[in-house]
Amino acid sequence: MLKKVTFFLTMLLLPFGVMAQSKFAHFNAQDVITEMKEYKSAMATLADMQQRYQEELNRTKDDFNKKYQEYLTQADALPRNIAERRQKELQDMAQRQEQFQKDAYEAMQKARQEALDPILQKVNEAVKKVGDAEGYVYIFDLASTPISYIGAESEDITAKIKAQLGLK
Repeated sequence: MLKKVTFFLTMLLLPFGVMAQSKFAHFNAQDVITEMKEYKSAMATLADMQQRYQEELNRTKDDFNKKYQEYLTQADALPRNIAERRQKELQDMAQRQEQFQKDAYEAMQKARQEALDPILQKVNEAVKKVGDAEGYVYIFDLASTPISYIGAESEDITAKIKAQLGLK
């Protein structure tokens, strides 16, 4: 009976002993990523792409506004069938512009994802290497995981991850 109680108490208290020996860490991925050359290059490429889309969108808006103003100044003098045709042209232009805006947004999202995926993968590999080398049980990313409290037992390993990636 005493052996059963001792075994039961040991099994009950064992997780607490393991938790006391566990190492926890945290880092801020945003601090790491923004220092990476790959990130800076990707952001410059994306900014250029966004500017080109914006310029095209502005051009199509200007074309639409010009045609619309033209239509307004002539609408009363135009025969009904010509006025209807021009209204249809304006509607088509507006729909094409709306579709272009949607397509541009989707293309930007896809380009952003394609640019950031390899960067995030590289950071995750560095986190895993640091975690394995240092024997951490959990490593939390403060940039993506809302944590309301971090105790003194959790080590900030942002600098170690930066070093693993060859950053300062």
